[in-house]
Amino acid sequence: MSATSKVLTFGVAACVGGAFALSIAPAKAWEPTHPIEIIVPAGTGGGADQMARTMQGIITKHNLSKQSVVVINKSGGAGGEGFLDVKNSKGNAHKLIITLSNLFTTPLATGIPFSWKDMTPVAMMALDEFVLWTNAEKPYKNVKDYVAAVKAAPDNTFKMGGTGSKQEDQIITVALEKATGKKMTYIPYKGGGEVAVQLVGNHVDSTVNNPIEAVAHWRAGKLNALCVFDSKKLDYQEKIAGDKAWGDIPTCKSEGLDVEYLMLRGFFMAPGVKPDEVAYYVDMFKKVRETPEWKDLMKNGAFNTTFMVGDEYAKWVASAEKLHEGLMKEAGFLAKTN
Repeated sequence: MSATSKVLTFGVAACVGGAFALSIAPAKAWEPTHPIEIIVPAGTGGGADQMARTMQGIITKHNLSKQSVVVINKSGGAGGEGFLDVKNSKGNAHKLIITLSNLFTTPLATGIPFSWKDMTPVAMMALDEFVLWTNAEKPYKNVKDYVAAVKAAPDNTFKMGGTGSKQEDQIITVALEKATGKKMTYIPYKGGGEVAVQLVGNHVDSTVNNPIEAVAHWRAGKLNALCVFDSKKLDYQEKIAGDKAWGDIPTCKSEGLDVEYLMLRGFFMAPGVKPDEVAYYVDMFKKVRETPEWKDLMKNGAFNTTFMVGDEYAKWVASAEKLHEGLMKEAGFLAKTN
C-alpha cells in the first residue's frame, strides 16, 4: 500500500470513527428556553411567598439557570386560581408552583375541580412549623396563662387571626377550640405577613403563624412564641429573640395542648411534562439547598429540612391528602359536593 493510500485509509477510518462517536454522544440535557414562572397560590408576605422569592434570588445570584425566574402570586379562590393555572398548562415545563396545605384544603373546602394528581410532583423542599403567637403586651406569657384566658372569655370573643378560611390556620384553630372547650372568632387574612401585622397591632388575640412569618416581630420584641405544634422541640439553638432560640420554644403537647401539625413546602409542575424536564429542576433544587442563603432561610424560619423527590415524595403527598381529608371532615369544612 502506498503512503497516499495509507493516508486515505486512515482518513476514512477517522471519519467513520468520528461519525460513530457523534452517534453515541449523549443528547444534551434539557434546559429552559425562556423565563421560569414560580406560581404562589397565596398572598404576598406569607411563608410560601417568602420561600419562592428567596429561591428566585438564589437562582439568580448563583447562576443556577440561564433563564430568569419570575414569582407570580395567584391567591384567588384560596389558591385555586394558581392550581388551576398549572393544571391547565399541560406540558409547560417553564412553570412551577410552590405548595402549602391548600394543595389539599382548597379542593376539599371549595369543590374546585382540582387534585394534586393533576400536576407532576417535583420535590419537597422542607416542612414548615406552626407556632402559637401572642402579642408581647398581653398578660399571658405561657400556654397555661393563654389557655386560662381563653377559657375565661365568653365564647367567640377571643380572636384568632389566620391565613384564609378552611385552611391550615383554621384547622389548627378548630383543634384548639376542642382542646380548650371554647369557641373562638377566626378572622381570615390574605397572607401570613398581614396576619403577623394584625397581631402586632392587637387586632387579634393570637395567631398560629409559621416561624418565618412572625420572626421579625419576635426578634423586635413585639410577639411572644408560646409553643410549637410539633412532636418535638425545634433543633435550632442560635439566639433569635433576645436570649431565646427556636429550640427554647416548648411543644404545645408538652404544655397541655395536644395539637400537632406540619405543612408541606414543595414544588409541582404542570401535567404532561417530560422526565428530563423534571430532572432539571430536581438538580437545580439540590444546588439551591447547598447555598448559604438557603441554609440561612431554613435556620431563620426554623424549618424541618426534609427533602424528597420521586415516588417517595408522591407517597408522602398521598398520605398527607388522606390526613387532611380526615381533619377537614372533623372540622366540618368539607364542601357539600364532598
